[in-house]
Amino acid sequence: MGAGSSSNMSSPVVISATAKHTATVIFLHGLGDTGHGWAAALDSIKHPHIKYICPTAPTIPVSLNAGLRMPSWFDLMTLDISGPEDEAGIKKATETVHQLISDEEKNGIPTERIMLAGFSQGGALALYSALTFTKSLAGVIAFSCWLPLNKQFPEAAVCNLDIPVLQCHGDIDPVVPYKFGQLTSDVLKRVMKNLEFKTYKGMMHSSCEEEMQDAKIFIEKNLPPL
Repeated sequence: MGAGSSSNMSSPVVISATAKHTATVIFLHGLGDTGHGWAAALDSIKHPHIKYICPTAPTIPVSLNAGLRMPSWFDLMTLDISGPEDEAGIKKATETVHQLISDEEKNGIPTERIMLAGFSQGGALALYSALTFTKSLAGVIAFSCWLPLNKQFPEAAVCNLDIPVLQCHGDIDPVVPYKFGQLTSDVLKRVMKNLEFKTYKGMMHSSCEEEMQDAKIFIEKNLPPL
């Protein structure tokens, strides 16, 4: 995994390419989940030339859940968009994601053929990691999430302002309110030229078949076979 990886991370769940491996999608799960949580959904929309990596977050105490320990990319104090955030934890988690990208690059996949994706806290980390990575990526898929440390943008963005972003949110999400998704989209659109925000009627804090098909099309478009 390299020196930058966290010692309490278990091995990622990997869906290997079934043809020549020329692209990679790294999918980051939400709070309390594991890499297994999204692997089945990705397996149903996979493409033969793409490898899908679903890492599991380290298990840490989460303030939002009364200090209970669970897989979490960083601590969450609140789900209020203007509340306090675990800046050190977010930056540490971002280093882990950047390391995963670098590992793929070392294995011969150029960063322009690597896409970040995630759900909820994982989607938040995918967005932040893309904007703070120094090389071009293929795109970002952000499900039911927000932009961490949003007050630091646009200044904190170092790269990937022109990559395609598919941001998806359910309009009755009781956990990460739809309004947060809209506000995030507004903030991102000020710096990112190529963002599409899609709304799913009647969807709560989850995914749906239509959303997964939209993700599949987005991946096909931005990581086509070589």
